Amino acid sequence: MDVKKKKLGFKLILLNIFLIPVLQVLFIIGCNSDYLIRFPFLILIGILELFSIFFLIYGCNIFNKNKKSNKRRLKKWLKVLIYIFEIIYILGCISFIILLYGPSDKFRTWYITTGMNTMNHQYLVRWFYSEDQINEILSKNYIEESGESTDTSLIKNEGKVEYNEYEKELMEHEEGEPYKIINFEVNGAKAYLAAVYDPSKVKLEVTNQIGVLGEYVTRMAQRNNAILAINAGGFVDSGNNLGESPTGITIKNKEIITNNEYGTATSTGGLIGMTDDNVLVLLKNTTAEQALEMGVRDAVSWGPFLIVNGVASTVSGNGGWGGGARTAIGQRKDGTILFLVVDSNTYRTTGAGMEDLVQIMQRYGAYNAANMDGGTSSVMVVPRNVAINKYGSDCHDYFSTYACNINDPIDSEGIHQTRYIADAWIVVE
Repeated sequence: MDVKKKKLGFKLILLNIFLIPVLQVLFIIGCNSDYLIRFPFLILIGILELFSIFFLIYGCNIFNKNKKSNKRRLKKWLKVLIYIFEIIYILGCISFIILLYGPSDKFRTWYITTGMNTMNHQYLVRWFYSEDQINEILSKNYIEESGESTDTSLIKNEGKVEYNEYEKELMEHEEGEPYKIINFEVNGAKAYLAAVYDPSKVKLEVTNQIGVLGEYVTRMAQRNNAILAINAGGFVDSGNNLGESPTGITIKNKEIITNNEYGTATSTGGLIGMTDDNVLVLLKNTTAEQALEMGVRDAVSWGPFLIVNGVASTVSGNGGWGGGARTAIGQRKDGTILFLVVDSNTYRTTGAGMEDLVQIMQRYGAYNAANMDGGTSSVMVVPRNVAINKYGSDCHDYFSTYACNINDPIDSEGIHQTRYIADAWIVVE
């Protein structure tokens, strides 16, 4: 009988050593946010934790009283293994809580700002943090734009100019070369910057099944025989990452494609477009009809604006966007269009923040610049033979026989691939 009691005590100890830390983790999460754990369940978790503590004490008591009754002892290696598992498990639970709610807000800031600027994963932030906690972090990390729109009269071909050391690498090119791409690193991630010397070649393309199914940028490039392309604005998924509906205003070749209620999904930015005069315009509080009247031929809604009329936006903290894979578009005063794509990893712990984008665009002479959609959408595409022979791409994108990415997008599952999106900036011959 004593042997059975000791076994019962041992089982109660093991079970409750496992239950108490996880219940405590859930209780602390529930105290910080009721999005994942509602108040009634929080009370239930608290009660269960009290019962677990009671049964742990009860199990220890039974085990100790019957300690000498069991002639068969656990093997030493099994004891050590159990102790190691318990220590790792308990330390893991403690570390998880300290990471989320500890005195250092570095992880908290990254997690909240990165998550809250996704289209479909904001719930992952609200699982762990209250609206007050989220707003407190966002109030310290934001980007303040100038509030102005582009003055198109300031963009013109000024002829030969003196380049700084960065511009020289990008702007000096062989005669007749339509674009040039240089690469460097940003916070440990690869970055690709392209200069498109003739802005009239920059067009907007949208998925050929708009409202139904998005399209890979490589396929958009193939349909247009494009020599260069990047992803453009944001979009709304109806499910399964279809990427079929652009947010806000979309204009292609003077035709309004979308003018929906989704807005830009950001509190900054506005309309980002190309005019009939081949000027990149960043427009605040503009309707689709007003944009057409102003001569806009192609446009998407997104942001934030990074530089307007030579004035950079002010970035506080990390800008409220965290770090990660990024795409940006800009234009120099001489008319040259700049495409920028920065890679990241699965967990968005490398890549670029808004301040990085501002600094890069300033470094290479952008007079107007804006952030485009990021994450797994961030891609730079060229014809397949160029990607392989000139940029060393392995062309693991098999969705097009014509083009492939030269950067390396990674989705949330760690797979090296891009995704369906709604629109892209392309460069035609």
